[in-house]
Amino acid sequence: MSLTQHLLLPAFVQFALTVYVLARMGQGRVRAMRSGRVKYSEVDTKTAYSESVQRFMSNYQSQFELPVLFYAVLAFALIAERVDFVLIGLAWAFAGSRLVHSFVHTGSNIIATRFKVFAAGLVFLVGMWAWFGLRLFVIG
Repeated sequence: MSLTQHLLLPAFVQFALTVYVLARMGQGRVRAMRSGRVKYSEVDTKTAYSESVQRFMSNYQSQFELPVLFYAVLAFALIAERVDFVLIGLAWAFAGSRLVHSFVHTGSNIIATRFKVFAAGLVFLVGMWAWFGLRLFVIG
C-alpha cells in the first residue's frame, strides 16, 4: 500500500463515521415522525426529539467542525507531496479520537470524558497541521 493510501484510510474511516451518525440520526427522526411523537411542524425543532436522537443530531453537526480541518490538511499534504508516517500516525489518532468521541457523545454522554477525547483529537489535529507546516517550510 502506498503512503497516499495509508493517509487516506483514516479519512475513509472518518467519512464512514459521518455516514453512520447520519443514518442513525435519520432513522431516529423518521421513527419519531411515523410514531406521531414529532409533528410535521416540529421537524426542525431539535427539542421535539428524544434525547437519544438529539445526541445523534448534535454529533452529526460536530462531524462538520474539526473534521473539516482534518480533510483540509490531508488534501494539502497530498497536493504538496508531504505525506509521511508521522502524518499518517497523527491522522489515525485523530480518526480514532473521533470514533471514541462519537461513541461517548451518542452513548453515556459524560461531558468530562467527551471533552477529554475532543481535546485529544484537537491536539492530534494541531499536530498534523504543525507537522505539515514543518515539512513544507522547514524540514522539506
